[in-house]
Amino acid sequence: MSQDSKTTLAITGMTCAACSNRIEKRLNKMDHVDAQVNLTTEKANIKYDSNEYKVNDFVEIVQKLGYDVATDKAELDITGMTCAACSNRIEKVLNKTPGVKQATVNLTTEQAAIDYYPGQTDVDTLIGRIQKLGYDAEPKQTEEEQTSRKERELKHKRNKLIISAILSLPLLMTMLVHLFNMHLPDILMNPWFQFILATPIQFIIGWQFYVGAYKNLRNGGANMDVLVALGTSAAYFYSLYEMIKWLVGTTTTPHLYFETSAVLITLILFGKYLEARAKSQTTNALSELLNLQAKEARIVSDDGIQQMVPLDQVNVNDILLIKSGEKIPVDGQIIKGETAVDESMLTGESMPIDKQVDDTVIGSTINTNGVITIKATKVGKDTALSNIIKVVEDAQSSKAPIQRLADIISGYFVPIVIGIAVLTFLIWIVFVHPGQFEDALVAAISVLVIACPCALGLATPTSIMVGTGRAAEHGILFKGGEYVERTHQVDTVVFDKTGTLTHGKPEVTYFQGAKEILSLIASAESNSEHPLATAIVGYAREQGVGTAEVSDYRTLPGHGVQAVVENKTLYVGNRKLMTDIGINISDVLSKMEALEAKGQTVMLAAYDDELKGMIAVADTVKSSTKEAIQQLNDMHIHTVMLTGDNERTARAIADEVGIDQVIANVLPEDKAEHIGKLQADDHKVAMVGDGINDAPALVKADIGIAMGTGTEVAIEAADITILGGDIHLVPKAIRASDKTIRNIKQNLFWAFGYNVAGIPIAAMGLLAPWIAGAAMALSSVSVVSNALRLKRMKL
Repeated sequence: MSQDSKTTLAITGMTCAACSNRIEKRLNKMDHVDAQVNLTTEKANIKYDSNEYKVNDFVEIVQKLGYDVATDKAELDITGMTCAACSNRIEKVLNKTPGVKQATVNLTTEQAAIDYYPGQTDVDTLIGRIQKLGYDAEPKQTEEEQTSRKERELKHKRNKLIISAILSLPLLMTMLVHLFNMHLPDILMNPWFQFILATPIQFIIGWQFYVGAYKNLRNGGANMDVLVALGTSAAYFYSLYEMIKWLVGTTTTPHLYFETSAVLITLILFGKYLEARAKSQTTNALSELLNLQAKEARIVSDDGIQQMVPLDQVNVNDILLIKSGEKIPVDGQIIKGETAVDESMLTGESMPIDKQVDDTVIGSTINTNGVITIKATKVGKDTALSNIIKVVEDAQSSKAPIQRLADIISGYFVPIVIGIAVLTFLIWIVFVHPGQFEDALVAAISVLVIACPCALGLATPTSIMVGTGRAAEHGILFKGGEYVERTHQVDTVVFDKTGTLTHGKPEVTYFQGAKEILSLIASAESNSEHPLATAIVGYAREQGVGTAEVSDYRTLPGHGVQAVVENKTLYVGNRKLMTDIGINISDVLSKMEALEAKGQTVMLAAYDDELKGMIAVADTVKSSTKEAIQQLNDMHIHTVMLTGDNERTARAIADEVGIDQVIANVLPEDKAEHIGKLQADDHKVAMVGDGINDAPALVKADIGIAMGTGTEVAIEAADITILGGDIHLVPKAIRASDKTIRNIKQNLFWAFGYNVAGIPIAAMGLLAPWIAGAAMALSSVSVVSNALRLKRMKL
């Protein structure tokens, strides 16, 4: 038995020795594997034969047993990529690297996001793999560093373009002789003059194409650089051959194509410069989010001394003073003062929100009209704005499934184009113009230079980048490109009621019973965090009713609560609960139904086998709900309310706002099951919710949409987060997805169509090489420019 390799996996999810033993036993069933799993360190040390197994084989087994393997994430900046073939090759190599779970390389952002297993590989190894392919890579820089680097690169591209254009201009003028038979100064037609101008363009300014082609061919790949190097070299060296014939006197009229190679390189550099400028504009949304951050904070020491410090020096629990008109530097809780805070950057709400002691404030929002003192609760990367920026960055660097076809084609594109160019040359020299080498060469060069894999590679990521950035400006956070693509397919939107369709802050509207009963009910509900319970406790306080000590408190999911208060076993809940414990509610049934018909939630209280009281609570519908539902109906999207409330109350609210279908009396654990039933009927379902109870349904749905005012569990489970809880943003999210995917399809159509139409036209000899080069250079620019239209997207 050969065991020449070792690996260590960090396993999460083990709770006892039975877990570690189970994993160890299963791993050791594999031939030539010796595994030891330690519950304390949560690690598996594995010796294995590397000829038989890969690390991912062990990871897959651990996951099949219901556990997971911890990963780290590396984010790298990559320079030197010129087209989709480059990014695809890097991505392919990274994904084959031992220890890498998944790698995504984005041509537009020039970045790689890599999930890997610690102990199997590291960042230095990953960078080394990329450098071996001929590209440069380094850990992701800050936004400021990236901006500075891109500005330097753009300036360098511009300077090269200017020099190339100056040298190419006299050569471009020689084309007028061929096109219009114009008379030009003899020096312009002199072979030595053309050679002196074309050579530095070919081998100094255009050296980048040779380097890129060599690196790709050395690693078994082929990219746009290969096509450019082949096309321009063919024109240059054939011209050099004709010039040598002229020098030795075997010809008096050499057929020179120095202008073709020089002008091609200049046009391609021009296209690359325009493309780089356009790509830099796609990151504006992220830059604008970063610019929202405060730069300094005013810390108050224990002895009352105030000091302005850089933002990165603020720690959790520091006391900060914020004056009127200043940005709130970090997330925190007000401990002194009252004010109104402009949260429009986060929620889109134009009116300032009143804030007082114990209220939370969010970093980068604006304190409009008061002096407040806050305690910092979240700083640095933990603040709300930092999390938003992280979500946007992840979305912009991710791939949508629609890109797979373009990636597959890009992988075979360059070899196919070279094959077509060779075939074109042979057809021309044998059949079209037999023996005419120059005509065959020109047609082959045109095929080489008109083909553009760049446009295919840029079609999807640029649209995703601009579209998700624009959506973020509206308060819609897509967690990835796949969710952008999936959202536009939604035909059914399911809403939770409380906190989603309604404000989630209900008030007591009716009470029947003695004050003693109100005290007992409030005492029991004081143990609950539910909005209905909070409303009841608040109402009791307003009525001057105190609460008593509670023992043996129990939540009865979907029914109510049970508690022992003042030696009485009290039940508070819905009619289902009363029926289960045998309480007769016939005397209050008509009143109860009348209240429920108005959309109010009615709870009954009983002890000693008798009904003792009834209390009704109403949660007002958000002002934006009715219009949002109407917009979804106009988009022919089926709307559903999924709630634990009774049928009558739920139907009243549904009728008020225009919801098509109501699914009521649903226990929290059954919400995901109802989502599954809708999916079984071939519906693409989006679930909108804000509570912990909604998390399973959000995961089960094709698209989970969490309201930003909800719990962190719900937001984590969702695919889209709606900032500020404005339900108006639900139809806007679907529109943003639809318009982004439509833009991607336009890009792909033009990228595919350009090559499908352009290559045959070039092969037929209907395009001069320099015209083909101009078309190739501008094709990528057109794709990026089309994507930039999403910056003006109206939702």
